[in-house]
Amino acid sequence: MTAGKRKTAALDLQEISRQRQFCEKVKALLQTKYTQKPLAAVVTFGCQQNLADSEKIKGMLAEMGYGFTENRLEAQLIIFNTCAVREHAEARVFGNIGMLKAYKEENKDVVIACCGCMMQQEHIANKIKKSFPFVDLVFGTHVIHCLPQLLYSVLSEKKRVFETPDADGVIAEGVPVLHDSKTRAWLPIMYGCNNFCTYCIVPYVRGRERSRDKNVIIGEAKELVSMGCKEITLLGQNVNSYGKDLEPRVSFAQLLRELNEIDGDFRIRFMTSHPKDCTKELLQTMAGCGKVARHLHLPFQSGSNRVLKAMHRGYTREQYIELVNYARQLMGDDISITSDIIVGFPGETYEEFCETLSLVSEIKFSALFTFIYSPRKGTPAAEMPDLTPLDEKKKWFKELTDLQEKISDENMKKFRGKTFKSFVYGEGKLGAGYLAARTDGNLIIEFKGGRELIGTFQNIKATTPKTYVLVGEIESSD
Repeated sequence: MTAGKRKTAALDLQEISRQRQFCEKVKALLQTKYTQKPLAAVVTFGCQQNLADSEKIKGMLAEMGYGFTENRLEAQLIIFNTCAVREHAEARVFGNIGMLKAYKEENKDVVIACCGCMMQQEHIANKIKKSFPFVDLVFGTHVIHCLPQLLYSVLSEKKRVFETPDADGVIAEGVPVLHDSKTRAWLPIMYGCNNFCTYCIVPYVRGRERSRDKNVIIGEAKELVSMGCKEITLLGQNVNSYGKDLEPRVSFAQLLRELNEIDGDFRIRFMTSHPKDCTKELLQTMAGCGKVARHLHLPFQSGSNRVLKAMHRGYTREQYIELVNYARQLMGDDISITSDIIVGFPGETYEEFCETLSLVSEIKFSALFTFIYSPRKGTPAAEMPDLTPLDEKKKWFKELTDLQEKISDENMKKFRGKTFKSFVYGEGKLGAGYLAARTDGNLIIEFKGGRELIGTFQNIKATTPKTYVLVGEIESSD
């Protein structure tokens, strides 16, 4: 099929070639400075998109001649890739940066850098500049591909560099990627967001929606599968909007169908879906594609139509329920539905919060990601009157989590005795000798097994359901 052409062009490949030249310049400079390969520590906060960005950062650093360490106190370069979604995440970042002051004073040649969504906010970049003078480099979300040039300036000119341009964003293809896992991979399919939910900072720090070329995505997926990747997670602030800016337009459902046709034994996941753009075509595609996981993360945020309107979400409670019912009509008990909820949005009453509780009771989600509202400077919601005390919001929050815990406990009991084709992704948390696997429906199942099983699919029978995890045993190899 014909590849889609973006209305706004991707970054010129000559620019990526120019950045590769800076990689060589940095590498040469490091070779004159260090007798052993210098180490870099990349510390990531936030969402899966940040994790994917960090893999690009590591890919560029590897080309510049860096090795990697998780111990910041043995690194010659420390990069914090930051998240701006909630105040707690920002506080953690500032705390982590502050802890390096003494290390920097003792090791003048160490470079400390900050990037990501926090740095794209002017007031945050200014705070770093004034309050953390030992931070050498700050760069925003739109110039990650320029890291080689920016780092070269820091190393060669011995001066602080701040690069946080206010822009709609670009698509930079050809940036090297160093994947953290050989068997699981993040695959961004688009960047940015056009929704402007009143509480959310993402459109301001990530720019407008821009889709990657379909054939480039498929080519990367094929390469991942050929390298032994078993789980590919497609990423976007709103994956359902994929392709709207391409000519001819390509739907997300179409992309899924073409990825599903790639030869190999692997599983496709995706996140995050926005309910207002979740189409019946997408749900039908999920039901019809054997490699697409039966897991739909569909944030509803509030069960109150008034609050949803104040959030600028673009759908109603009734429309959300209709979507979930249609998904279950198509896929039955195979479909796992998870969601996000904000508790205590400005102006929300207890009665409106109870509408959220009733929706949770009706849908019976597999899992919820719940948050107390956190004001983000620069968003409309931050200017809305908020008269409910935090202590009251915490009580609501506990009501919600207690309800979901009961629902999760009931849901998990239904899986006793069932066998799941599960991807074994690492060591478990239940004790020595346990491995952790993920079912098609995104349930965690732990079992006793040898580490050689990590990175493989196994058929695992659930024997003991717990509230948030299944305990099982291998039934047979796939």
